[in-house]
Amino acid sequence: VGQDITEFKKASERAQRIADDLTRLIETANAPIFGIDTQGNVTEWNKKATEVSGYSKAETMGKHLVNTFIHLEFRSSVSEVLQNALMGRDQANFELPLFTKGGKRREILLNATPRRGDDGSIIGVLGVGQDITELNQQRTEALRIADDLGRIIETANAPIFGVDIHGHVTEWNLKLADLSQFSCEQAVGKSLVSNFVTEDLRASIGHVLLKALNGEHTPSFELPLVKDGEQKAVLLLNAATRRGQNNEVIGVICVGQDITQINAMAAEQQRIADDLARLIDSANAPIFGVDPNGMVTEWNRKAADMLGYAKEETVGKQLVQNFIQPEDRKSVQEVLQRAMTGLETSNYTLPLMSKLGKRYTVLLNATTRRDSSGRITGVVGVGQ
Repeated sequence: VGQDITEFKKASERAQRIADDLTRLIETANAPIFGIDTQGNVTEWNKKATEVSGYSKAETMGKHLVNTFIHLEFRSSVSEVLQNALMGRDQANFELPLFTKGGKRREILLNATPRRGDDGSIIGVLGVGQDITELNQQRTEALRIADDLGRIIETANAPIFGVDIHGHVTEWNLKLADLSQFSCEQAVGKSLVSNFVTEDLRASIGHVLLKALNGEHTPSFELPLVKDGEQKAVLLLNAATRRGQNNEVIGVICVGQDITQINAMAAEQQRIADDLARLIDSANAPIFGVDPNGMVTEWNRKAADMLGYAKEETVGKQLVQNFIQPEDRKSVQEVLQRAMTGLETSNYTLPLMSKLGKRYTVLLNATTRRDSSGRITGVVGVGQ
């Protein structure tokens, strides 16, 4: 009595071919793959697992995976994952610490899947992993750098703040908290422009932030810090685009300098300059000034009253050529030239002719004029 087993044989051959393909796939995969039976003994150990661990297939087959190849402190957690898989529950993205034959630790990101027999019963676990040791090292280094950068920002002796793409504060360092008198907790999460910028500057500061969010760097802009209507400080800031790991714009970082005292000094210098200008103009003595080219830069009221030339008629014109008699020009030019080199002249007798032809004799002190850097910028003559 016979039985036609042609189809059965074909099915058996097809199943064997699939099994062979799967075996080759496991063996040659570019990921570490291991298998265990229900007792936890190794049944699969592919080439990549050998490469990663240093243990050959012959050294692992039949050995208890956890007790032999897993460090004592991790055996409990690894056993739990494998037991769950043996109970039919897939385990995804479990980090498996694996110590190599040479004693080095490797981090394997593992998916553990139940392995079933012909009748559907669980006969073991197949673990497919990814060696993430270098990735973890890179991540750790990135976190270290980020942590260092965070500390640098926090403790820097310069005011620093950051905003996200919506303009909400994400960074507010200690120096800025000190200058603004707003703590980090009071600032973070709030709109910078709406909460910390005076109404008259909101449009301009908002524009600076918008440019930075579009990748356009702003090298310097001033931001007054005001609290309860009182100006606490003035910052000179630059705004730079802040980018994420994929180079996408994630916000703006601003690093500044406290220029409150500088501005106060500049204002004081301007006040002194204004006072000096008023003093010169209202003095009861004729005063004039010339630049290094001998052009009139100062001509006060007393000089205008005495000589009849208004300030507008003299400023920008050659003093010697236009307002000194020909016979006195050489000596006056010498006095001015000496003052231009820093050699000041006192009590020089200066003959002058008024617009109406009246002669005056003025006793003149010619003083060198310098800028804030000490460079000679002209001469001031004060007469009597």
